[in-house]
Amino acid sequence: MGSALTGAFSGGSSSEPAKADVTYQEPPLAAAPAQPQTQQNMPCQFEMRQFLECAQNQHDLTLCDGFNEVLKQCKFSHGLS
Repeated sequence: MGSALTGAFSGGSSSEPAKADVTYQEPPLAAAPAQPQTQQNMPCQFEMRQFLECAQNQHDLTLCDGFNEVLKQCKFSHGLS
């Protein structure tokens, strides 16, 4: 293993050139989410979706009070209430 490590740093006896390890790539522009535009058209859409999902999945709607409160605050801050 020691020779493998020193070979990797000194170029070793391999005839292939060293390749860079690329771990991050920018996503294509087409794959970028359109959420900012959606947020401008419907500013509380995410909060509404969260509340509705909770209401559909819970038998006791009091468990969704937190989502309802966040939705109310969003509407108030955007002048929708």
